[in-house]
Amino acid sequence: MQGSGDSLVARTTTDMVFDQLHEEIVTLDLLPGSRISEAEIARRMGVSRQPVRDAFNRLGNLDLLVIRPQRATTVRRFSMEQIDNTRFVRLAVELEVVERACAVWDEACAAALDENLAEQKASIDAGNTDQFHKLDYRFHELICEFGGRPLAFELIQQCKRQVDRLCVLSLGRAEEVSAVLDDHKAIADALNSGTVDDTRAIVRRHLSRLDDTINQIYEVHSDYFE
Repeated sequence: MQGSGDSLVARTTTDMVFDQLHEEIVTLDLLPGSRISEAEIARRMGVSRQPVRDAFNRLGNLDLLVIRPQRATTVRRFSMEQIDNTRFVRLAVELEVVERACAVWDEACAAALDENLAEQKASIDAGNTDQFHKLDYRFHELICEFGGRPLAFELIQQCKRQVDRLCVLSLGRAEEVSAVLDDHKAIADALNSGTVDDTRAIVRRHLSRLDDTINQIYEVHSDYFE
């Protein structure tokens, strides 16, 4: 009985450490290439080293940490090759999803997306970028659900998070989120019209919008890349 309780506490502590470190990494409070140690993190968070070790392993599995025996653990630097492959996979999945969504799109789907878009605009007007990004994820999730491929969003989400971490470094964030909202509105309009070719073309444009941004980030912050 005691062992079961201990396991629950250990798991909860690991989750806490994982969530905190994950947030620090994706928001770049911990910069790419930064060295971190189990002892340092355990001391800072007031926990034992075992949950920190477990959290490190989970972050390593997400390609956010580089863990090597007898060497310092570091926050993984960005890889242009990995980013390119990630974006290729996301595009392929989203193009298939919107094609399927066009075939079943109805007024209920349109209403749900309109509500999400209204919330996106409200979050921009309020200057709440964090809320906007949550609604951005939900926008793509809704399309996957309506297209009958809810599990596809898990892959899209993984791809999106890798690129979102990089784009924290970009300038002009307010202008960027407004451009994203415009793209979302155009995708919604195309889905409402049921035109597959137009919808796919807009999705391509939406996902290619980051091309210049990523190249600019690489030029300014090349030390954060492998």
